[in-house]
Formats: sequence, structure tokens, C-alpha cells
Amino acid sequence: MIDAASYTRRDTLRDGTSVEIRALHPEDEVEMLAALGQTSAQSRRRRFFVPKQHFSDRERDFFMQIDFEHHVALVACVDDAGIVGGGRYIVAEPGRAEMAFMVIDAWQGRGIGGLLLRHLIALARDARLGELTAEVLPENAAMLRLFDRFGFVRAKGWDPDAIHLELKLT
Repeated sequence: MIDAASYTRRDTLRDGTSVEIRALHPEDEVEMLAALGQTSAQSRRRRFFVPKQHFSDRERDFFMQIDFEHHVALVACVDDAGIVGGGRYIVAEPGRAEMAFMVIDAWQGRGIGGLLLRHLIALARDARLGELTAEVLPENAAMLRLFDRFGFVRAKGWDPDAIHLELKLT
């Protein structure tokens, strides 16, 4: 079994840029907040479904204190830019987890979301999860295309303002 808490892999973006996909660590908090500061209001709304300006202490704790069993979080790091994106899944019920991603604006469209998604799917399969889900705003065409490329299908969801996607892993 893969140790998600110490997960680290080198990968290459479409343009040849080397990127490290690794587990999020508590000491990454300052850099993660800085990365969030490099995202537009539109990107934050697409991720959080509200125009998020800042995070409470409780929210920061939730995002940074990862158990790597029920909550798995990875970051994408580029040598000269630091953390440029992150993704996670959170087990919502036994065998099923919800995914979410964010890539800073300057790095969007370069393949980081796809790398994070591929690595998270591998970790979810290794953890023997049966299904991954995601909620995506209808306007977020790039994310919808990404999930479609990885085999996610539309299904009935709980949020009427979002598109619910599912990927069966078994």
C-alpha cells in the first residue's frame, strides 16, 4: 500500500516543466495561503462556490490538518515558483470520497490539474475507495473537460447550482 502521508513523485508538464506532486504538510500553510493569494476571485469562487476573501482559523485547520486516510491532500510544486496548485479528496462515506482542486491563475491550463487528478485517483484506488465525486460549477468548462477526460460522468447531485460528477473506481 502507498503511504499517502509521505507521497512524492516527479512529473513533467506538457511544456516540459518539471513538477513535484507531493503530500501536503503542516509546514506548507504559509506557502498555501500565499498561493491562494495568487488566485483571482473567479478562481476562488469556482473552487469554493462563494467569493472567498479569507479563511477562518477553523477553515485553515481543516485544510492543513490532513490524516491521509479520510482526508488526502497533494500539492504541485515547481522549483522556482513553489506551490502552484493543490488537490484533495475527503471520504464522505465508506468507499466514496469527494475531490476538489485549485491551481493558481498563472499556472492554469498547463496540465497541473490533470497531474493532481491522476495522482489522487491512484491514491484512492490504492486506498480501495469505490467512487470519487466532484461538484463543478457549470461555467467551469475547463474543469468539466478535465473530469470528462478522466472518465467522470454526470449524475444527480445535491446542489442544483452545480454539476455532480462521479468516477467508479471498481
